[in-house]
Amino acid sequence: MIKAVIFDLDGVIIDTAHYHYIAWKRLASEFGITLTPAHNELLKGVSRMRSLEIILSLGNIDLPLEQREQLAEKKNNWFVEYIESIRPEEIFPGVIELIRALKKKGVKVGLASSSKNAPRVIELLGISSDFDTIVDGTMIVHTKPDPEIFLLAAHELGVEPKYCLVFEDAEAGVEAGLAAGMKCVGVGSVDQLGKANLVIPNTGDFNINDLNTL
Repeated sequence: MIKAVIFDLDGVIIDTAHYHYIAWKRLASEFGITLTPAHNELLKGVSRMRSLEIILSLGNIDLPLEQREQLAEKKNNWFVEYIESIRPEEIFPGVIELIRALKKKGVKVGLASSSKNAPRVIELLGISSDFDTIVDGTMIVHTKPDPEIFLLAAHELGVEPKYCLVFEDAEAGVEAGLAAGMKCVGVGSVDQLGKANLVIPNTGDFNINDLNTL
């Protein structure tokens, strides 16, 4: 029986991934690297520093840690500027209804995002109070596909992992959810997220009656 549902943020509740892409693409261009949407798929669900390492590897560029940290901070400052324009209307269709229907059934709802800016995004969207816990990148050591973020969310919710369901749009996120011993709904394509227990095109497509049949 599912007692808690844990949502990723980027690509599951809102397309903040688009804002990340714009910021990373801007940074990559400074090194003469053209960041494509295909490259961007590799950045989903992983940490800021790991994303930077992936981008630099595209140009066979190796930089000292201090400089990489400065670049990651530079990218994040751009991202923070971009997300300040986010509005509640950008939440994917059916997501708020799904969250509130889950809570009405007595299911706890959490957010687990590798983004350190997740709390600010949720605040701008006006849905902070809809979550029983919010776990972000500032609270973990290991990023997805390590299960740490989902295990911490389950702990905060007071629910054993085996009774949790994760919504994820990235392969690394699906792997993290399964590694945590949770059920997982992939939001996107079967080709990319086929390891999930269920794959749906959009978060709002989930039928709450299927909650305990996964």
